[in-house]
Amino acid sequence: MAPPDASFHTLQTIDHNAGHQFKLPVKCIHDGSDVSFFLTSKAYTDIMTFLFQLNTSMFPRKIIDQEQKVTSVKEWTLEDPDVNFPSIVQNLSQLITTLDAIIDSTPPDPGPRRFGNVSFRKWYAQVEECIPDLLNQHLPAEVLSSNPDSDIKPSVELQAYLLGSFGSAQRLDYGTGHELSFVAFLGGLWKLGAFPNSTDGSSERAIVLGVIERYLQLIRRLILTYTLEPAGSHGVWGLDDHSFVSYIFGSAQFAPAISSPSEIVTEGSLPDAPNPADVAKANAVERERKRNMYFSAIGFIYDVKKGPFWEHSPILFDVSGVKAGWAKINKGMLKMYNAEVLSKFPVVQHFPFGSLFAWERDAAAEQIQASVHTSSQPRSSASARPQQPLRDAMAEPSMSNVRGGPPPMSGTAAPWASSRAPAPVPAGPNQPTKAPWASRTPLPPAAGGSSAAQARGMAAPQRAVPAARAPAADRQPSHQESKPGLPR
Repeated sequence: MAPPDASFHTLQTIDHNAGHQFKLPVKCIHDGSDVSFFLTSKAYTDIMTFLFQLNTSMFPRKIIDQEQKVTSVKEWTLEDPDVNFPSIVQNLSQLITTLDAIIDSTPPDPGPRRFGNVSFRKWYAQVEECIPDLLNQHLPAEVLSSNPDSDIKPSVELQAYLLGSFGSAQRLDYGTGHELSFVAFLGGLWKLGAFPNSTDGSSERAIVLGVIERYLQLIRRLILTYTLEPAGSHGVWGLDDHSFVSYIFGSAQFAPAISSPSEIVTEGSLPDAPNPADVAKANAVERERKRNMYFSAIGFIYDVKKGPFWEHSPILFDVSGVKAGWAKINKGMLKMYNAEVLSKFPVVQHFPFGSLFAWERDAAAEQIQASVHTSSQPRSSASARPQQPLRDAMAEPSMSNVRGGPPPMSGTAAPWASSRAPAPVPAGPNQPTKAPWASRTPLPPAAGGSSAAQARGMAAPQRAVPAARAPAADRQPSHQESKPGLPR
């Protein structure tokens, strides 16, 4: 394989002798303006740098035999025997296996439910309790003891990202924001020097195939076991209800082979790569999901959704129509991740910032221009325009307005609201309990009346309303009735 490209940017590690001060990660994104700042921050730069590293490592490689002058192509697949997993990758895989086993001891609640299963909270509580010991057990001691003079230990920052990567125990959901937290957890380990020096993407490739794919398998089991809801999903108009990075790395697996990162192209595919349109064919998906991350994610969609693929996954179906090959799809996935994950307030609002991913402006970052994504973010109530008091829809208009006084305040009065003063309620005993807003419309015409006249807009004659008295109240008594004791 070709030597590493010196011009390729990688995530820089922390100098342990520089006295790095760790911080407790905290929430910093509160409204849309914070998202704009995040896109110019050091944290955003580090996340995208690390994501590009992982993505580049999954491109097939050209293998040149100098003796026979023959060039072959090496495609990276799931369970690839040619990928060497360093000890830290194996330890992280064992950590995930331990978390997977906790599912067996916390079965889902059998009771009826509409949303996520409440037993997920039991699983999460057990994980939260054992994570500190698991990190001490599976991570190198030199990583966890970086700068002993710091008040905050590096494990505190790592725990925040790891615990945030399994979904929300409160909302019983999981989404791309939690997936981002796991990428940050691995990026934090990279910055702490937990992974060995990489040769042509060897360490990054081991991370993707040995840790991230194992993590996605755990997440899919959590979703199926506890029926976790999608978090921050666009419904059918989102790429996927829960995951995203598998589509980035999976499309890179089918892109044209390279000798170095500088040879990455934006069009084309491996000669024997499946057609992107095969995602709509269940038999092709079942065949490819065992070796490719893109089709593995598609296969999970087939596991949880029924019906035509174009109906429940229209965005992925549209992507399958790309004619320029898997490299074009990979480029589009990176752009979409930036726009639909990192630039969306509902997704990144819970991401915590500490020292590994700092809430500080990157001096090399350009000013973010207003776009559809940044201008449509929610604003805090402090920055919102104060609302004027609503107008009293039943009040009489002020005479000062007629004589050139200040105009009346605009309100949200109903279209049927009247400016007339309400009719007074009669006083005294035995008065009807008529509501002030009751209609004084005349009664409908008598039977056989001029309903047609009313339809033409003519006033129909009104019949008199009988008094509420007994029928015989006005009848004069007869002589017989006036004599007491006589029979009627």
